Amino acid sequence: MTTGAYAPPAPARELTVPSTDDARLHVEVHGPEDAPAVVLSHGWTCSTAFWAAQIRELAGDHRVIVYDQRGHGRSPASPVCTTRALADDLEAVLAATLVDGEQALLVGHSMGGMTVMAAAERPRFRAHAAAVLLASTGSSRLVAEARVLPLREGPLRTRLSAGILGSRAPLGPVTPLARRILKYGTMGARSTPEMVEACARIVHGCPTGARYAWSQVLASLDLDHGVRRLDMPTAVLHGTADRLLPPVHAHALVAELPRCAGLTELSGAGHMTPVEEPERVTGRIRELVSTYVTGAGESAPRPVKEGA
Repeated sequence: MTTGAYAPPAPARELTVPSTDDARLHVEVHGPEDAPAVVLSHGWTCSTAFWAAQIRELAGDHRVIVYDQRGHGRSPASPVCTTRALADDLEAVLAATLVDGEQALLVGHSMGGMTVMAAAERPRFRAHAAAVLLASTGSSRLVAEARVLPLREGPLRTRLSAGILGSRAPLGPVTPLARRILKYGTMGARSTPEMVEACARIVHGCPTGARYAWSQVLASLDLDHGVRRLDMPTAVLHGTADRLLPPVHAHALVAELPRCAGLTELSGAGHMTPVEEPERVTGRIRELVSTYVTGAGESAPRPVKEGA
């Protein structure tokens, strides 16, 4: 059981939110109801627990909304795994947790960032997104650019990487060998045993079927068009030692974003940046909320719906 900074905090309230294709999403809301809102979308094989450190630090003066992607955490598996479904689910969460006219900072890590790109043209997303933070993510060529295998770029590395990332094999229990493999593939050399343990527990908890189904979506992902539709202030953050989604993706995002709000490079960090560099990631979230959601860092009351 994960303890300390990476133990998931108890939410102020929990919801089950219906989405398309009969999907049902586990959603948590942390912090005061009248505080500025932050929506956190996790990545492939993760869950709401991935954001434990951010929730713990932000919930005192932010309303932090987190949800399990379909098939992850406490959201049941769905037979439909597509980028459209990712966008549908994010819009369903926004509809259930934000009132009309309310804006928030939307943060997506890895597949969560791809969720944001997939939703970029959706009216509800655009109505609620004051600003965006894309963390450790990319919009296309995910397998071709992966550097988990120490091979020269080319068809062989791409084919072998696809086989590893798309494996149907169960991950099994969290063993010392499993921790070493996970750290090598997804985390930087400086990540502590506590960080590795937290990530291992989360990733190994993802059902094999969901892990495989979403790996197939990621293998053929092309959301370059979505990047160009993110015309609200959008910041990018990545670890310089990310093997799974190397920095080339971050630089490509910066080049294509219509309103890039800056690039944060975390030296020596791997793919699991919110866990590996919790203070830096949380600090960047605070900066963006202060700048784009509330202005001058002042907490703004929630708008009230007509007739409420």
